[in-house]
Amino acid sequence: MELINNLKWRYATKKYSEEIISEDKIDKIIEAINLSASSCGIQPYRLFVITNPEVRQRLSEGSFNEQIHASSHLLVFAAFNDITNDYITEYIEMMERERGLEKGELNILKEAVISHFSTQTQEQNAIWSSKQAYIGVGTALIAAAELKVDATPMEGFDPKLFDEVLGLSEKNLHASVIVSLGYRDAANDYLSSAKKVRLPINQFSIKIK
Repeated sequence: MELINNLKWRYATKKYSEEIISEDKIDKIIEAINLSASSCGIQPYRLFVITNPEVRQRLSEGSFNEQIHASSHLLVFAAFNDITNDYITEYIEMMERERGLEKGELNILKEAVISHFSTQTQEQNAIWSSKQAYIGVGTALIAAAELKVDATPMEGFDPKLFDEVLGLSEKNLHASVIVSLGYRDAANDYLSSAKKVRLPINQFSIKIK
């Protein structure tokens, strides 16, 4: 299984070279993230793909993660602050159109989803949305590894700064997690030649038969 070899190859890159990732590869990673599993199918987060050096330099202020500005691309996973009835309605209507259904055929689904999120507080919806964004992060890391693109997932950033610089609050979003993409500078990254260490499978996993 080539996926296993790709995952053995990847690591959280600390030092990036100046090589730029092709747009073709970036587009494939974005498409993979868009195809990620999503509870209720409603994708409660948005992906910002940032290459602008001035913006990335600003976003890196106060962070010890130099990968924010030193890599080729920066992915910002911005989760919803709230799940609104209007958003759910629009998404279900799009689902009907894409599946060639009559308008209203998925009303039972729409009402069930609206009912569920209406019982949650805005804070609960924001936390749930962030958890959904992390599913996209997992997909991003796997897709990047398949394309032999290095990636570094990060929580060590100033979310308020990201929200301000990217104008996320006005979009009903908040920065949840970020991933830098690029190519490793093997000569200057102490982790590039280090053995990948994980628990033995029989210690990590428990099979209940």
